[in-house]
Amino acid sequence: MSASTETTYASASAAMPIGTPRHHIIIFAGLLVLLLIAPYVLYPVFIMKILCFALFASALNLLLGFGGLLSFGHAAFFGSASYVTAHAAKVWGLTPEVSILLGTVAAAFLGLVIGALAIRRQGIYFAMVTLAFAQMIFFFALQAPFTGGEDGIQAVPRGDLFGFIPLANDMTLYFVVLAIVFGGLLAIYRIIHSPFGQVLKAIRDNEPRSISLGYKVNRYKLAVFVMSATLAGMAGATKALVFQLASLTDVYWSMSGEVVLMTLLGGMGTIFGPFVGAAVIVTMQNYFASFGAWVTVLQGTIFVVSVLLFREGIIGVLSRWLKKPL
Repeated sequence: MSASTETTYASASAAMPIGTPRHHIIIFAGLLVLLLIAPYVLYPVFIMKILCFALFASALNLLLGFGGLLSFGHAAFFGSASYVTAHAAKVWGLTPEVSILLGTVAAAFLGLVIGALAIRRQGIYFAMVTLAFAQMIFFFALQAPFTGGEDGIQAVPRGDLFGFIPLANDMTLYFVVLAIVFGGLLAIYRIIHSPFGQVLKAIRDNEPRSISLGYKVNRYKLAVFVMSATLAGMAGATKALVFQLASLTDVYWSMSGEVVLMTLLGGMGTIFGPFVGAAVIVTMQNYFASFGAWVTVLQGTIFVVSVLLFREGIIGVLSRWLKKPL
C-alpha cells in the first residue's frame, strides 16, 4: 500500500468526526426523497440495478476504504447469495423475504470461512487469496447441477412479500428494494461511526500501533470481512429477484473488478462515493450498450482519467473542496 494512499486514509480518518454531522443527515434525507421520486421519472428496473450495485460497492468500501483490505473476490458473496436466493424462490417456492434472508446468510457463512483463511495474509497476498477463493466458487457454480451451469437459474419468481404483497409489479418491488438498500447503507454508516469502526480505522492507518495498544487485530479484520460479505450477499440476493436471474456473471472475477472500479471511481473511504461510482458505471453500461465491447474501453478510459485527475474519486475530491467529510 503506497504512502500516498495511507496519507489519504489518514486525512479521511482525521476529517471524519464521531457522531452524525448535520450535513450527512441532510444528504441522506435528500437522497431518500430523490429515490422516492425517481421511479416516476426513470425506468424502475434501471434504478433498482443502481441500488443493488450501490449496496454492493458500499459493502466493499466498508472492507477496503475503512478496513484497508482489498478483496478481489467479492463476487463470490454477491453471486453465491444470488444463486441461493434464486434456488430457494424457484425450486423450494419460498417467499421473497425468506429467500433473500437465506442468500444473505449463505454469503455471511462463506465470508466467515474465506475471511478466516484470508486475513492471515496482508496486502497483495490477501487480494490474491480472495481472488483464488472466488475462482473456486465460480467453478463450483459452473459444475454444480442445481446452478444451471452456463444457463444459470432463469425465470425466478418474485413471489409475494410476507405472502400477501405481490412483487410482480416493478413499482412495488422498487420500494421493497429501496427499503433493503437504504437500510443496508444506514447500517454501514452506523458501523463506520461506532467504536468498532473507529478501531477499524486505527488498524487501517497503523496496524502495529493497534496491536501494541492491545487490540485483537485479526478479530476486527474477520468481523469486518464477514459484515462486508453479508452486505454484498444482500445486494446479490436482491438483484436475483429484480432480474429474476442468477448467472455465472454474478460470480465471475470481472464482477469483483467492476465493484472495485465503482468504489475507486466514487471515492474510496467516503460514505457516498460508492453510491455515485455505482450510478456512473451502471448508467454507462445502460446508455452506452449500443457500443458493444467498446463500453469496457470507455470504462477503462474513464478509470485512467479518474486515477490521474481525481485520485480521491469523485466524492473524495468534492469532499476536499467543500472541506467536509462525505
